[in-house]
Amino acid sequence: MRKKCRAKRCKRIIEPELIKIIDGYLLGLKASDAAKATITKYRHILLQFFGIYNKPIQELTCNDVQEWLNTLVNENKSKRTITLYFTVLNNFSKYCLAKGYIKKTFTKRRMRPKVTRSLPKFLDSQDIARLKLYADRLCPRDRVIIFFLLTSGCRRSEAAGLDIEDIDLANRTATVLGKGGKTREVHFSIECALLLKEYLASEMRDNGPLFINRFGNRLSDRAIYRITTKLRKMANLPQNFSPHWLRHTFGRQMLSKDADLSFVAAELGHESLNTTRIYTQIPTRKLIAAYNQRMG
Repeated sequence: MRKKCRAKRCKRIIEPELIKIIDGYLLGLKASDAAKATITKYRHILLQFFGIYNKPIQELTCNDVQEWLNTLVNENKSKRTITLYFTVLNNFSKYCLAKGYIKKTFTKRRMRPKVTRSLPKFLDSQDIARLKLYADRLCPRDRVIIFFLLTSGCRRSEAAGLDIEDIDLANRTATVLGKGGKTREVHFSIECALLLKEYLASEMRDNGPLFINRFGNRLSDRAIYRITTKLRKMANLPQNFSPHWLRHTFGRQMLSKDADLSFVAAELGHESLNTTRIYTQIPTRKLIAAYNQRMG
């Protein structure tokens, strides 16, 4: 009964004045070069919350936010999801305070769930060998994508957004558009460069999107995800293997080979070195084997 009531409340039309405030907040995010996907996600969360707690912004309380977060817990939402929802409301609350819409924030730091940061998932040397073996059975385009992600550390959205003009085969570099609309230069391996050269020769194009579908349109990042899913099944890789595993594998490999932390951070597009340092915390298979041998 409770869920039905909550669903009905979600269908309420949000007050125009509140919609105006939300739009102003989202417009600020856009002006600060926030990713389109981030803005869409924030809008969805805010509309979801205010569809339930549909009242003047000045009447919102910490109890309203806490009640909603508790509801998410009861619905078995993950701590990461709840943390995201809290972060959106917390940032919006600060925005409303700065703009003078409210006299005090309707969120408290204590509401934020404590989340233990999990270590990145990556492929070990045996997995990589198997991945490369089965990648050779893919079509030229898909094979290039796998090797590019593996040796550049790019996100799949960054690979999907590449144009032919962004590729410098001679220097084995690519200019990618990362989060927040920031561009950076990444490197890729000799093997990847050779595959790219073959792929471009077969395409007989010298401009436009680097990776295209059968209709000649830019390949979507969702399509790249499907390519890795196909390879996962072929090579019998871990069940939750995804394009981001290749990015993590790159980071782990670079640091395990004593690459400079700042260089790896720049390649991955990390603003903070602490984000990159997490790759140094991943135990290698050799370390695990050594521990098991000595400790049982």
